[in-house]
Amino acid sequence: MIRADVGPRTATSIVQRVRDGYEAGGEAPALVAREIAAALKGDVDLALRPDELTVIMVVGVNGTGKTTTIGKLASRLSQRGMKVSLANSDTFRAAAGEQINVWAARAGAHLVSQKRGGDPGAVAFDAVQAARSRGSDVLIVDTAGRLHTRQPLMDELAKVKRVLEKAAGDVEEVLLVVDATTGQNGLQQARGFTEAVGVTGVALTKLDGTAKGGIVLAVREELGVPVKLIGTGEGLEDLQPFDPELFAQRLLAA
Repeated sequence: MIRADVGPRTATSIVQRVRDGYEAGGEAPALVAREIAAALKGDVDLALRPDELTVIMVVGVNGTGKTTTIGKLASRLSQRGMKVSLANSDTFRAAAGEQINVWAARAGAHLVSQKRGGDPGAVAFDAVQAARSRGSDVLIVDTAGRLHTRQPLMDELAKVKRVLEKAAGDVEEVLLVVDATTGQNGLQQARGFTEAVGVTGVALTKLDGTAKGGIVLAVREELGVPVKLIGTGEGLEDLQPFDPELFAQRLLAA
């Protein structure tokens, strides 16, 4: 578990629980996998309003695959028959507009954006109005990549959420995109974003390589934030709902 980036505190806690419940003749690896899966279970499904606009805000640091995850999520929801709108509130990164525009086209989603350097909160507000006017079921809001150690940046992110809440009444999901290769820094990211905007779930990306992504177990154990989605590639179909049992088996695989 240490090699899989679970972290010493959480790994020790899991092992101790297995020891406490161990009975002679039991298969220790299977017991560990069962304990990990149990720890990761919870509200792993996305919260979607059945008859109203659902607002999903997506946050994370640069380079985690945030915009790519948004595109794949939009495609997944569209395939379920939902009408999806996207908001580009990442108005400062040079390539952000072009990137989300490509993903919106691929996913068949409507995009609301402004010119580079515009007010992110204004984009978010306009997007809610536009999504409602066109009868969208879901609005997914991209946000600028934030360093969780920079308070002014996190304050601006919190402002975007307040604008969304004022315009839409509620933000059903605040998804934090975490790179599976991040390691222990992922816990600090999760803590910072949860304090700033109340993260409701994690989308774990880049599980197509050797990374185990065990840091999400620490995030779940210490912060109570569940994993909801995993990304395993660059294709539209490479985003799946989180399965605790499969993840536990993968985590412990040699």
